[in-house]
Amino acid sequence: QVQLVESGGGSVQPGGSLRLSCTASRNIFSMSSMGWYRQAPGKQRELVATISNIASSARTNYADSVKGRFTISRDNMKNMVYLQMDSLKPEDTAVYYCNAHQLNIDYWGQGTQVTVSS
Repeated sequence: QVQLVESGGGSVQPGGSLRLSCTASRNIFSMSSMGWYRQAPGKQRELVATISNIASSARTNYADSVKGRFTISRDNMKNMVYLQMDSLKPEDTAVYYCNAHQLNIDYWGQGTQVTVSS
């Protein structure tokens, strides 16, 4: 098992930036992928970005709505995953969850609130 703890959420004006961090309780090198998902009020949880851990090639995948604005990265030595969010829009408002995927198991953090409002 692995516990995930998100941090870095908050309130920001449109066009602003936030950096989310996810700290894992153990080594994440064995996880096939790490990712960020979000859930807005009244909506289903959706994928934001994922990053694989295949040898030295960390392949990334983004939702179309965040491409060019968000950047996911991971630091296996620190057991951390990051989501840099730039040019934030009101529609990015949601609870953001860190995810770790290994074989057929998904692990989730408790979530961190991101609010984009003027």
